[in-house]
Amino acid sequence: MKRIAALALLLAPLALAPLPLAASEAPQPLPAWLSGAWEESGEESSEEGGEEVWADEFWTPPRAGLMIGAARSGKGDTLQLFEHTRIVRKADGKLSFFAMPNGAPPSEFPLVAAGAQMVEFANPAHDYPQRIRYWREGRMLKARISLFDGSKAFSWTFWPMGAPHP
Repeated sequence: MKRIAALALLLAPLALAPLPLAASEAPQPLPAWLSGAWEESGEESSEEGGEEVWADEFWTPPRAGLMIGAARSGKGDTLQLFEHTRIVRKADGKLSFFAMPNGAPPSEFPLVAAGAQMVEFANPAHDYPQRIRYWREGRMLKARISLFDGSKAFSWTFWPMGAPHP
C-alpha cells in the first residue's frame, strides 16, 4: 500500500501536465523561407517598344505568430497596385493569409496546403483571387493566384532584391 501511495505522489505532477501535441496536431510553422525582399522585372512587348513591368514583394521574418508583407507592382514609372498582407497564427493555431489590395478592407484566406517550402491559402467565397500559393525553387520565390479551380491563373517569379538573376 505504501508503494502505491508513493507511486501516486510521484505521478501526480504528470497527471496535471498538458499532453504533448500529436504530430498531426502540431501547429503549422509560419513560412520563414518567404522572408526577404523580392523583385520581378521584365519588358512588356508592344508595337511601340516595351516598357519595364515590375513587381516587388517584402516579407518580415516570423515573430509572435505573425509575418507582415507588402507588395507593389507597376509599369515603367507608374504604380499599378500596392498591397498590405500578413500571415497570422490565429487563436486556434491555424494559419491565415490576409490581403488588403490598394487599402481595401482585409480578405482572409485560410491555409489549405503546406510543405517544406510551399504554402497555399484559399477562400472560394472571394471574387478574385480565390487561391494564393507561394513556393521556393532554389533562390527563386514563386507566387500564383487563381480562381479556386485553378483557372485564370497569374504567376510571378521573384528573385532576391538586388541579386543578379536572368
